Amino acid sequence: MTASLGLACLWAIMATVIAMLPSRDHHWRAAYVLIALGIPLVGWVTYQNGPFIGMIVLAGGVSILRWPVIYLFRWFKSRGSNPAE
Repeated sequence: MTASLGLACLWAIMATVIAMLPSRDHHWRAAYVLIALGIPLVGWVTYQNGPFIGMIVLAGGVSILRWPVIYLFRWFKSRGSNPAE
């Protein structure tokens, strides 16, 4: 296993532990940190292991951080449906 895959596994464990802890802001601050760490990590995994493994790691990250992705798609949808802007 490469170092990038090991760190990706550590990222997933860290995200799971954070999800189990209580939070006043529904884990949004932790989600921002996980996103900031996860984007370069997915790039590194893709660089070292190829695009197929990179897509698997990306899918795992999206499944863990599904609500920020859902809100992002809702935001894109609301921006595209209003032609007056």
